[in-house]
Amino acid sequence: MTDIIEVLQDKDDRKAYALFKEINAKSAESSEYYQYFDRFVALTSSENSYVRTRGFCLACAQARWDVQGKLAGAMDRMLSLLNDQKPIVVRQCLAALHEVAIYRPELSEAIRDGIESIDLSKYKDSMSPLIRKDMDELLKILD
Repeated sequence: MTDIIEVLQDKDDRKAYALFKEINAKSAESSEYYQYFDRFVALTSSENSYVRTRGFCLACAQARWDVQGKLAGAMDRMLSLLNDQKPIVVRQCLAALHEVAIYRPELSEAIRDGIESIDLSKYKDSMSPLIRKDMDELLKILD
């Protein structure tokens, strides 16, 4: 069997994205992929922005199954992506954090701190308002 972490990093983005979508969908229904949590978090350090985003989103997708509290331990590392140089990474991470905000309310303060650390001035004028909107949506969930 092919290692799913290798496929998530595959040069063929269509193949990697298809697996990402499959894991993301299955993660809403079962804890089958929780065993990969630490490996998903490790992907957030990738040089490739797509891989970073996949790792972040899949780690967040495990929030409902995180009975061991692994998210709390990984939160600082993960939230550093809210200051990624690529605005699309920031936007996708903010969206993925909705799952964490809903299932792990004890992490709300850390998420709020992460949101407050975002420096919108480093993004193009076309992207800053979109990121601001994403930030506001997540803050509403946290309240």
